[in-house]
Amino acid sequence: MKKLIALDLDGTLLNRNSEISGENIRAIRDAQNHGMEVVIATGRAHFDVREIFKDTGIRTWVIAANGATIHDPEGKLFFSVPLDKDRAVEILAWLEREGYYYEVISDAAIFTPQNAREILAVEMDRLKSANPELDVEELKESAEKQYGQFGFSFISSYQDLLDPSIPVYNILAFSFDEEKLKKGKEKFKDCRDLTLVSSAKYNFELEHVEASKGKALHRLATELGIPMSETVAVGDSLNDCSMIAAAGTGIAMGNAAEEVKKIADEVTLTNDEHGVAHAIRRLLQEAGAEK
Repeated sequence: MKKLIALDLDGTLLNRNSEISGENIRAIRDAQNHGMEVVIATGRAHFDVREIFKDTGIRTWVIAANGATIHDPEGKLFFSVPLDKDRAVEILAWLEREGYYYEVISDAAIFTPQNAREILAVEMDRLKSANPELDVEELKESAEKQYGQFGFSFISSYQDLLDPSIPVYNILAFSFDEEKLKKGKEKFKDCRDLTLVSSAKYNFELEHVEASKGKALHRLATELGIPMSETVAVGDSLNDCSMIAAAGTGIAMGNAAEEVKKIADEVTLTNDEHGVAHAIRRLLQEAGAEK
């Protein structure tokens, strides 16, 4: 029976330098050569994923924006579930009023306000002033990782996105202020029309209630005629929980959050130890594809 393997990116397929190791690339290629279907399942935008893979020679299905979009290996949109536009505008207006850094994933760009990066710089300065002993390198690395995505388009405010032809698939809010993050999560946690997840320490993300990695994995498996019992999901963060729980086999990275490890069927090596390749090699051995 054919298998479908869903791989998260950040903290999973990508190492701490946001790179895909040669070992992971070879493992994905071997899985595909042995008839396994591979899908990248990420909170990132699909065009950002294409950029990451552009020099690898690998093409896969892509579940992006935490399940709000699915693109086929040729890059064609197969499925999407954007937020209701009025609802998206309401959320963005609140984030702006409250002074959050935010990003909006749409069809062809990641929109972010022109002053957004200044917001994070001010937050860093405030934290450093309040805690002189604080090592700000971790904060700088988190910010740079956020800025390192492909496809940014800068806007003056959310009002630049009012055009109905601009879909909103994902809204990410980011803050180094613990209370501010908590306030945002509290604001949206009980909203029945939204999916609220977190993909990293300093963010929370909002999508349509029908958008999640788990639901997207189920939709894709159905399209490909693969039973959910033959699906495998590998991830490290809380936004991976839905697909790890839904998959026939859920695998947590060695560096995964404890909540993720608790719901996983097994734990592989860390993202800096080629944990994805390790997991794929074991799957190939079980299938008799490797000796």
